[in-house]
Amino acid sequence: MTGEIRSDTFPDTASTGARNRPPRRRSALLVVGAAAALIAGGIAGVMVPSPTPAATPVAAPAADSVETGFLQDMIVHHEQAVRMAGVATRSSADPAIRSFAYDILTGQGAQIGRMQAWLDLWDRSRTPTRDYMAWMTAGGGHHDTTAMADGHGGSTGMPGMATEQELTALDAASGPELDVMFVRLMLRHHQGGADMLAYAADRAGSPLVAQFAESMLLLQDHESQVMRALLAERGAAPLPFP
Repeated sequence: MTGEIRSDTFPDTASTGARNRPPRRRSALLVVGAAAALIAGGIAGVMVPSPTPAATPVAAPAADSVETGFLQDMIVHHEQAVRMAGVATRSSADPAIRSFAYDILTGQGAQIGRMQAWLDLWDRSRTPTRDYMAWMTAGGGHHDTTAMADGHGGSTGMPGMATEQELTALDAASGPELDVMFVRLMLRHHQGGADMLAYAADRAGSPLVAQFAESMLLLQDHESQVMRALLAERGAAPLPFP
């Protein structure tokens, strides 16, 4: 490992979910399609940072930096989202839910790969080496990582994460119950990750990581709007947060 990363190293990692996705119900197509248009028009341009000259390497961030901690924690956060989306993609009978879950599955899966690649090039661990969100300490930005565990019985400590009990219930659910449970858990999951994304976008010393966090924040905001619409269409309300 050289410990250096060039800003033109990474290709576009926009969602690959446009290919081979399940069919959509017409009413949901209007909701999901409208958000997809917003994402394509407003976010695609920031998914890949503008490259700097190839001859200008960027030093690897420290092991206790915002960049390293953010990527390590966000990988864990994304991995749970991918797990939940996999359940809905396989088990939901609702075309709109399957399509949305497939987009989460492929989009966040690609983002995990990109974050792991950065950590590998920096010769940093792919898994957190400190307490969750310990990198969010500057300026009093650190959040209480015990809140979710205390309130929901055994979460990982990051806001918005589903507990093992909730994941077990999702695995066992079917039909409309599965659809609503998935969207509720994923919406709360997005809400929980927003502070981490905003903090990294504002505080990361690497412009590449800051812009990557900003792009994910914008994308997840649009996805949250889609999820609220999916819940409303099914007569359901979001879970309380925080």
